[in-house]
Amino acid sequence: MDESFLTPRVRERIDADALRQLTVSRGGIDFSSNDYLGIVRQGLLQPNVPASLSHGSTGSRLLSGNSALAEQTEQKIAAFHQAPAALLYHSGYDANTGLLGCVPQKGDVILYDRLSHASIRDGIRLSFAEGFSFLHNDVEDLEKKLAQAAPSARQVFVVTESVFSMDGDRAPLREMAALCRKYRAALVVDEAHATGVIGGRGEGLVQELGLQEACFARIHTFGKACGCQGAAVIGSEMLKTYLINFSRPFIYSTAPAPASVAAIAAAYDLFPAMSEQRAHLRTLIALFRETPVRFTKAESDTPVQAVVIPGNSEVRAVAAQLQQHGLDVRPILYPTVPRGGERLRIVLHAFNTREELTQLLQLLS
Repeated sequence: MDESFLTPRVRERIDADALRQLTVSRGGIDFSSNDYLGIVRQGLLQPNVPASLSHGSTGSRLLSGNSALAEQTEQKIAAFHQAPAALLYHSGYDANTGLLGCVPQKGDVILYDRLSHASIRDGIRLSFAEGFSFLHNDVEDLEKKLAQAAPSARQVFVVTESVFSMDGDRAPLREMAALCRKYRAALVVDEAHATGVIGGRGEGLVQELGLQEACFARIHTFGKACGCQGAAVIGSEMLKTYLINFSRPFIYSTAPAPASVAAIAAAYDLFPAMSEQRAHLRTLIALFRETPVRFTKAESDTPVQAVVIPGNSEVRAVAAQLQQHGLDVRPILYPTVPRGGERLRIVLHAFNTREELTQLLQLLS
């Protein structure tokens, strides 16, 4: 078959020095993975996942794939996050597209932070609602758009990440929750990069601020600090019933394997007690913030620290220099981030030492 119709767009990426390619990690000091607490690196889940569990679930959860283990794990997650119910998905991407693709309907309006993750944007595109972005973390712009949308919309949804994946900054959730109450909007918060990290027990930013009752839905994902795979949408029993009936990624996907579900349950037994690891992370974050470098740092007090180096070729070159010194730091290129916002996405971990971070900072100085 002639596949020349694929060539022009691939060529555009090559010409922009933006072609994505798969690479196998060559080791080095990890400043790139989302294993914030070191659960994967230290193999902390394996002793708690029985080897006898199946790696196949045989069908969707509405057919043969449901299990007592899945339902018990959902109950554990819901209780930990102080919510009535939780529903498991294969990934944060599935959870966002599964929630946003079916709940908002024609006549509804979705207002979302303009730096929201691709999975949020794709979920909005799958819905029948109209979607409009508001300026990043700008509550004044959000209120202006709420005031415009609320009088005529059947229902308004406000969607944000709690900790943003590329900048590491936090959403102003208190102010956003107050606006949602004022305009009767439904607040949806993706806690992917807060789960396990933010809060005294890793419960996330929503609970740290005591806003769990203010949220219509929260998405917690497990492929980052939790060290496994999957996600859950957390909310009311009615929301769970609705998703079971209308969320296509849930209905038409084979259920997560028992071994995967057991790993999620084990992570929820483990990470709440990792207070020392979270304290060490805060120490590293403070060191990173107080040390000057020759590039612009994005504002962040979380493990995700962005060093902005405009230009795909330019940021690639700096990343390559760091990698030559044994530091696993990856460049984030346009179009993943806006042009001019290319950066090193530096991730700090509980297993990184002060000496390792000092080496990195010296190379950036």
